[in-house]
Amino acid sequence: MAADAIKEHSPVRSAVPLLKPVFSLALVPQNNKITALGRRTWNVLLHIAQDQGLERETFRSALTDIVKGLDYNSGDMKIIKTHLRSMVSTLVEWQSPTAGEWQTWDVCGMLSHAKLVKERGQIWVEWSYAVNMRHELLDPEIFAKLSLDVISQLGSHPSVALYEICSRYLGVGQTARKSWAWWRPVLLGRPDDERLQKLEYRIFKRDTLRPAIAEINALADIEIEMLEFKSGRFVSDLQFTVRKKPQRVLALQQRSSAEPVDVGVLASAERLGIDHTRVERLIEEYGDAAVATGIDAVEKRAASAFPEPLRDPLRYLKSVLPGHAAAQAETLVRAETVKKTESTALPASERLAQWEKRWLAERIEGIAAEIAALPAERQSELVRELQESLVLRNAHPAVIQRLLSKGWTHPMVRHEMVSFYATAAYGPAWDKPTDKQLLAIASATVS
Repeated sequence: MAADAIKEHSPVRSAVPLLKPVFSLALVPQNNKITALGRRTWNVLLHIAQDQGLERETFRSALTDIVKGLDYNSGDMKIIKTHLRSMVSTLVEWQSPTAGEWQTWDVCGMLSHAKLVKERGQIWVEWSYAVNMRHELLDPEIFAKLSLDVISQLGSHPSVALYEICSRYLGVGQTARKSWAWWRPVLLGRPDDERLQKLEYRIFKRDTLRPAIAEINALADIEIEMLEFKSGRFVSDLQFTVRKKPQRVLALQQRSSAEPVDVGVLASAERLGIDHTRVERLIEEYGDAAVATGIDAVEKRAASAFPEPLRDPLRYLKSVLPGHAAAQAETLVRAETVKKTESTALPASERLAQWEKRWLAERIEGIAAEIAALPAERQSELVRELQESLVLRNAHPAVIQRLLSKGWTHPMVRHEMVSFYATAAYGPAWDKPTDKQLLAIASATVS
């Protein structure tokens, strides 16, 4: 145990990529859905197991090296228990994206067993892999080199799965050509059952493919493009071209080690009384970034009790998510244009000003979405309160007239309402981004 303890405490190093076997890239679950968080956690476990070595049959690591964002003395622990239980119980069919690259058909759980142990005040995770997969998982002959740092930024299972598969073909320049129906369960992480088989291609393209491609191109270290092949009038096959991005330069923050998987959003939701499984479904629908900012809005709304106490956090979260998701989607799409037109030679102060401007635009849209989600009577109260505030400030009569005749959404008064509401709900610094928020904007716009 003493010799093993040295490796048990070894951190996961971002400089060392995850060597993910090709047969584990295109997982098709047989009985349960695989979430983005579950897939990222499994990747971290595999990275640690590869570091600890093939000679071991079971693997151990401090829970703090695997996940972060939990209160280890509270009910938050059920979140990690749920995901470990799912990895043991979810049967997956292991297959390579390239025909003939994996000669054996295998089906087994993602993990063989998992156990949590508390020793000297610290919680440890113990796990193992199925006998038939252990050797190839820990010492693969054919693999994709993956960055855990990049994977940690991708917010949905389709984005993570597509990134992993495309990274496998970086040296080749394009993925294997596959039926679009083959991509469907692989990217969605869902069993290819009768319900999924009814999904039309146009819906799959709109809700899954396009958002995943945009997120990868904005946040990852590769750029991809989808090629469609038709049989008659209908799309039959898909293929993706892959190329390496120029090295990303970002001086705001530099990480020396890969971060544990962040489950803070789920833990925060639990503390608000929202079941984490409901939040994971919302993440799959709206994306990780939109839900994270949405949860933050719910927390601040609950703390402010303005304009009334928050009675249903889940309902409020659902009401503000479309606005946050739209802002995030606009950011990802705009990032592609920015990369083609924005010079990295701009002075640092000017780049910082541009990032702040982009962040504020998204912040304003998010606040406006929160106001629009309030009941009509509460919006009417806010209009009356804003009117009183404008009168006290001796605002131009035309502004007050537009407020009363056209409502707060009129272009002349919309910014007044957003500022009035946000100052009361979040404080006078509502329009000032944190370093972390600026980093997120910079990551999407600097390459």
